[in-house]
Amino acid sequence: QLVESGGGLVQAGDSLRLSCAASIASFTSYNMGWFRQAPGKEREFVAAIDWSGTNDYYDHSVKGRFFVSRDNNNYMIYLQMNHLQPDDTAIYYCVGESNWGRLVAGLNEYWGQGIQVTVSS
Repeated sequence: QLVESGGGLVQAGDSLRLSCAASIASFTSYNMGWFRQAPGKEREFVAAIDWSGTNDYYDHSVKGRFFVSRDNNNYMIYLQMNHLQPDDTAIYYCVGESNWGRLVAGLNEYWGQGIQVTVSS
């Protein structure tokens, strides 16, 4: 299971850090990431980090503002979100998948329940 925390209501320009606690066997074998779904829109890829924490990848809309990291010792994944904008308002989902391509495509084995992030203007 994946359990997100750290969401909430912030103002434009603020920062927020999401956390995801993972209860996955062989966690260190899984690539992890984040997706989001805004009201009335389809779920979209945000960021991914490989099993080792060495390589990461971002959607162009968040690149340079969001940073994904992981702590393999404590089975945690994080999403640091800076310079938040109203367009970042969405439910954010933590995901896990052993295949990198499938993760980015949204074909994930594991999904969290999601957490709301709201950015006011």
